[in-house]
Amino acid sequence: MLIREATSADWPAIWPFFHRIVAAGETFTFPTDLGEEDGAGWWLLPAPNRTVVAVDEDGTVLGTAKMNRNHQGNGSHIASASYLVDPAHGGRGVGRALCAYTVEWARAAGFRAMQFNAVVETNRHAVRLYESLGFTVIGTLPEGFRHPTEGYVGLHIMHLAL
Repeated sequence: MLIREATSADWPAIWPFFHRIVAAGETFTFPTDLGEEDGAGWWLLPAPNRTVVAVDEDGTVLGTAKMNRNHQGNGSHIASASYLVDPAHGGRGVGRALCAYTVEWARAAGFRAMQFNAVVETNRHAVRLYESLGFTVIGTLPEGFRHPTEGYVGLHIMHLAL
């Protein structure tokens, strides 16, 4: 697996799983009816932020991550990231590789910490993955997310000192 900078040429490969995951409304606070053009604007971030893709040996996009400052001004020393793995390629370590990559990016860029603002508590796989990489839940917004089948569930704020 290779992780490389994403380009607009990657969007046609990202969009189908981006749309499927966002429209399901189970893990992201994005609007579930987000269209393709707006989705590209939300995901393909301009510098100094970054968006990357994980690709296999054939160049197939397996997943993607976006990395950015979590806050501006006096909070700009904290990074954040978001991840999407194509469900057709789940269980192959793509999410772990992307998360580890973004942590190293944040360290190399001089950020002091990473913070995830909205990890849906029912997304147990993601919570376990982040915890296995050293993140901790530092708080939970009760009923901060309206899950389509679980109802109102918490949104974890997760943190990793760098």
